[in-house]
Amino acid sequence: MNLQSMTGFARATADHDGVSIAWELKSVNGKSVELRLRLPTGFDRLEASLRQAVQKRFARGNFQATLTIGRAPGAQAQPVVNEAFLKDVAGLAVRLQEQFGVTAASADGLLALRGVLEVPEAIESEETRAGLDAAIVQAFAAALDGLEAARQSEGEALRALLLGHIDTIEALVSRAEADPSREPAAIRDRLAGQVRLLLDAASNLDEARLLQEAALLATKADIREEIDRLNTHVASGRALLQNGGAIGRKLDFLAQEFNRESNTLCSKSNAAAITAIGLELKSVVDQFREQVQNLE
Repeated sequence: MNLQSMTGFARATADHDGVSIAWELKSVNGKSVELRLRLPTGFDRLEASLRQAVQKRFARGNFQATLTIGRAPGAQAQPVVNEAFLKDVAGLAVRLQEQFGVTAASADGLLALRGVLEVPEAIESEETRAGLDAAIVQAFAAALDGLEAARQSEGEALRALLLGHIDTIEALVSRAEADPSREPAAIRDRLAGQVRLLLDAASNLDEARLLQEAALLATKADIREEIDRLNTHVASGRALLQNGGAIGRKLDFLAQEFNRESNTLCSKSNAAAITAIGLELKSVVDQFREQVQNLE
C-alpha cells in the first residue's frame, strides 16, 4: 500500500460554457483532516460536498483549497448607470461648490458613489447552475488526484529515508550486543577491580556483602532486555513501512518506544562503549521521529 506525506500541492483547471475554473490545493501537517476553503461569492453552496470529498480521500493533514472563477467578456453583466440618481448628486455637488467653495466633483468620484453605478446580477437557470457546479466539483476531484499523487511521491521518499534510519538503529543495536564489554569475563574483571578499590579504601567492609551488592549491580546493568525490545521494534517498524497506509501515528508511538529503550540503555550501561552507542541511538531515533511527523 502507498505511503503518503502530509505535504503537497496541486492545481487543476477546466472550462464550462465560457466560464474558466481554476483550483489550487495545498496540504501541510495536521493531527486530523482540516479544510479551509476560499470560494468566490455565491459558491458557498458547494462547501459540504467539497469537504466530504477531502475526508473520503485523506486521513490527516491541514488542507487549503482556493477556487477562482473567470467569465468570458460576453457572459459578464454590463454595468448600468442610475441616471436620475446621478443627476441628483451632481446637482447637490454644484450647490455645495457654489455655497461653500468646496472642490468640484469629478466624474469618477460621482460614479464611485454607492447606487450610481450598478452591476445587475446575472440570472442563471437551475440547469445552468447545476452544470457549472458539477464542472467545479469535477475539477476539484482532478486537483485532489494531483495532490494525492504529490503526497504519495513524497511519501515514498520518506519510506526510503525511514527504512535507512531503521537499518542504522539495527546496526547500532548489533554493535551494542556484540560489544566486548558485555562478555562475562569483562564484567567480572571490571566488578572485581571496583571491589578491590573499595576494600583497599575501607578495610572494615564485609567482603561477602560487597560481592553480593556487586552481583546485584551486574544484574541491573544487563541490557539484554533492552536489546531484545529494540530488535522487536526494528521488525515492527519495517513491517509498518512495508504495509504502508496511514501509519504516521503508529510510527510516532514506535519512535517513542525507540527513545525509551535508548535512554534505558544509556542509564544501565557500565561501559563507555555502550554509553556511546546509546547516545548515537538517541540521535538516530530523534531523526526518525522528526521525519515521521510528516507522514499521514
